[in-house]
Amino acid sequence: MEAYQDFSYVYDEFMDETPYEAWCERIHTLIKKYGVSEAKRGAKEILDSERNLVVDLGCGTGTLTELMYQKGYDMIGVDNSESMLGIAMEKRQESESEILYLLQDMRELELYSTVGTVISVCDSVNYILDEEELKQVFSLVNNYLYPGGIFIFDFNTDYKYREVIGDTTIAENREECSFIWENYYDEESGINQYDVTVFVQEEEELFRRFTETHYQRGYTVEQIVKLLEQAGLRLVEICDADTNGPVSPESERILIVAGEQGKKGK
Repeated sequence: MEAYQDFSYVYDEFMDETPYEAWCERIHTLIKKYGVSEAKRGAKEILDSERNLVVDLGCGTGTLTELMYQKGYDMIGVDNSESMLGIAMEKRQESESEILYLLQDMRELELYSTVGTVISVCDSVNYILDEEELKQVFSLVNNYLYPGGIFIFDFNTDYKYREVIGDTTIAENREECSFIWENYYDEESGINQYDVTVFVQEEEELFRRFTETHYQRGYTVEQIVKLLEQAGLRLVEICDADTNGPVSPESERILIVAGEQGKKGK
C-alpha cells in the first residue's frame, strides 16, 4: 500500500524548507570519497554505464533525484506511491531529464542491472516496520550494487520519536493550504503513528479536507548496523545527519554509508 496519496499533491509545499541542495552536495562528496559512480552520463561500455547508475530509493516527488541528475549522474527513482511518482514525472517533463522512474516497493526491489550507488533519504527506511523486512531491503540493495558500490541512507532514531516528537500536535497555516499533524509514539513497539489532516484551497472560500495516517519505526544505531552486516554490507561511515559530527545518544537522524562486499552464495 502506498504511503502517500492525497498528501502527495501538497508534499512539496510543506517540504519547501528541506535542504535538498545541501543533501545533494553531501551525497556527491560521499560518492567521490567512497564510491565507484561518476557524475558522467553517456558511458559507452556496459559495465561503466552500470557503475555510474544511481538509484534513489523512496524518491518521492523526485526533487533530490532531479538535483542528482543535474550533477551528471544517470538516475533511477524508485517509489511505491503512484501519485508521488506522477509529480516526479511532471518535473521530468519540465526539466527534460532522462530519469527512469519505477513504481516498486523497496522490499521487492527489482532492477535490470547492477548500479554503482543506492541512496535513500528523508527517513524512507523508517517506513519499514519489521526488522526482517528491513534486512531484506538491505540484502536487495547489496545484491544490486556494482562491486565496490555504496549505499547512502539516513534514518530517524528511536530517540527522536520517543523524546523529541513523542505525543504532540503541530499545526501550520499557509495562504493556500494548512495542515494539522497529530503524532503518537508507542514505546513498547517502537512504532510512530502520525495523522496528517490537510486543508487545500480550491476556490476563494472553499477548502478541501483530507486525512492520511502514516506509520514509521524508530531504530537504534545498533539495530541498523546489525541488519546491514546480516545483509552482507559493510559499514563505511556513520555520522549525525544533522550536524555531520559524531553520533551521540541524542542524535535524531543518522547518516550511514555502507559498502558492497560480495554477494551471498558467490
